[in-house]
Amino acid sequence: MTDQAEQLREIMQKKQTSMNTNTRIIAVASGKGGVGKTNVAINIALAYAQLGKKVIVMDADLGLANVNVVLGIIPKYNLYHLIRKQRSMRDIIQDTNYGIRIVAGASGFSKIANLSDDERNNFIDELQELSSAEVIIIDTSAGVSQNVLAFVEAADDAVIVTTPEPTAITDAYGIIKIIATEIDNMHLNLKLVVNRVKSVTEAKRVAERVINIAGQFLNIKVDYLGYVYDDPSVSNAVLKQKPFLILDPNGKASICVKHIVSRLEKMEYNEGTGISGFLRRLMGKKR
Repeated sequence: MTDQAEQLREIMQKKQTSMNTNTRIIAVASGKGGVGKTNVAINIALAYAQLGKKVIVMDADLGLANVNVVLGIIPKYNLYHLIRKQRSMRDIIQDTNYGIRIVAGASGFSKIANLSDDERNNFIDELQELSSAEVIIIDTSAGVSQNVLAFVEAADDAVIVTTPEPTAITDAYGIIKIIATEIDNMHLNLKLVVNRVKSVTEAKRVAERVINIAGQFLNIKVDYLGYVYDDPSVSNAVLKQKPFLILDPNGKASICVKHIVSRLEKMEYNEGTGISGFLRRLMGKKR
């Protein structure tokens, strides 16, 4: 563990908080860009909101944030302003017309552990403001970085998004391999979503390939969470900068996302950790 990571642990050990322990944190990641990760993350959030949940989507891509782009929103403030202590979390959380709130991402930070002590402490303090949510969706950056691994390890569930393309399958296995190697966390719930499929058979074939290889060579369990059809309404929604769940609520892709959220709700996950547990794990303190 680096000195910076150790400092983060010490900071979290000193903090006494009364957080919402029922908040569920879901990190969405992918082995490569272009697989529709952000689209999946946003529409999962919307499906949760339609169940009556209080949902916040945090764009944790500190290099190329795009949650607000997909939603057609131009945020006045983002995580950069928060980290630089120019604005508070309350200032940068933004309401949307879709029943969810978002925290826009920032650029210019290679990893959270590189923040100064003061910036890091402030970041931890401000993240606690998210505890008002029942579900927090963390849209991580594509690929593997220390940021991605930190959020994956800290979350209650980690959803890996891939597509049937051979390169996407290879990269999905690659990020799972790195997670298995770098993260020593028994609580981790790793799940797979296959995006842009043409059939249920294709989705099952891709999922079985990734899951079987991960189990055989990495000894890590990956649950098949579901698939999303290659639906023209998705690309149409991207062009219109509106979520496909809103633009075509009864479309094939929308129905798939609703099934994914239904499966997430039926799956067991660690209750009683909430955002306080998420913060401890994110900053390096094992529970």
